[in-house]
Amino acid sequence: MSDKDFKSKYFHANIGDFQNSFQFMGFDYEKIEDLRYGTNPHQKGAIYRPKQGILSLGAYETIKSGKGGLSQTNVEDINYAVKILKYYISKACVIMKHLNPCGASVSLKNDSLKDVYINARDADPQAAFGGVVGFNHEVDEQTADEIMQSVIEVVIAPSYTAKAISIFNDSSRYKRNKHIRILKIPDMNKIPKFIGDETPVKEVKVLMDGTIILADPYLTRIKSPSDLIMATSAHPDKGEIKCIKMPSERELDDLVFSWYVNLSVRSNGVVIAKNGTTLAVGTGQQDRVGAVVQAIDKVKSKYKGNESLEGAVLSSDGFFPFRDSIDFIAKEGIKAIVQPGGSVSDYEVIQACNEHSIAMVFTDERCFSHH
Repeated sequence: MSDKDFKSKYFHANIGDFQNSFQFMGFDYEKIEDLRYGTNPHQKGAIYRPKQGILSLGAYETIKSGKGGLSQTNVEDINYAVKILKYYISKACVIMKHLNPCGASVSLKNDSLKDVYINARDADPQAAFGGVVGFNHEVDEQTADEIMQSVIEVVIAPSYTAKAISIFNDSSRYKRNKHIRILKIPDMNKIPKFIGDETPVKEVKVLMDGTIILADPYLTRIKSPSDLIMATSAHPDKGEIKCIKMPSERELDDLVFSWYVNLSVRSNGVVIAKNGTTLAVGTGQQDRVGAVVQAIDKVKSKYKGNESLEGAVLSSDGFFPFRDSIDFIAKEGIKAIVQPGGSVSDYEVIQACNEHSIAMVFTDERCFSHH
């Protein structure tokens, strides 16, 4: 079989067999478009949206389609990017790769959108190559030009300046990125995000025989640093213990930032952040300390030393079952941690924080994401 015949057979599926509409959970759905392919090139795919309700993600407008449009992974990356971006009013950027954030940043003062993008990209430039870039503010020409300096699959934002669109369409000047896809997504901040927000949506997981699982979407109780709880525990034999060290104001803001990013990290998830930017994301590990080690190793590899971890914070999407993670974190200069709490080993974990002069706060909720 020739290379051309192989690609024709396996990489250009006929996707005309996806119906234009259907009903599910009391909603009428209409097809937006056929996808370039599903999870892999030999899998078919199409994207649908409900006809009722106020849409954000499903109301996307394609400004530039690129070659062949969107893949399923592109769409899922967009979804998880919006799940993070919806929490921010200040300029924010998140870069997704294979359904995990590889970099995220939020403006602390009067940072330009270009600077926010550079911070997010350079958090893990290797992973950002070929990723999906999301913004919660209008993209200007300076940011567009910076994006076009490296290969990016998709850009999403609520709006673009005319000059930014012109740059994205300039395939003669930016040949490496001529197939970039540009989407406009409205009303990101109207998407439900906190416990108590009304949402008719259920998350759907389809199993291999067609069996489905329905679940409530994830909504957090953490609206601001004031919702974080200083770590405490009561041991039946040792009594009560409290975390002694209080996080600084800067650390509290970074703890909330890292928690929001962690909502879209595949479990076990660990996010290290500093000054409103991720330093590393540890993801998909089967054990907690493995996710911690992975994230710290990423930082060491990036900065060739430990200096960047001084003043950084760490979020964990699940509790620490043992104190080993804390002992490891303490060696690297991280001085503030946010985690759900609720482990039978909370006493020992808080004791380790006190020994190492580390601040620890609880969210009183887990944010596992087994996507």
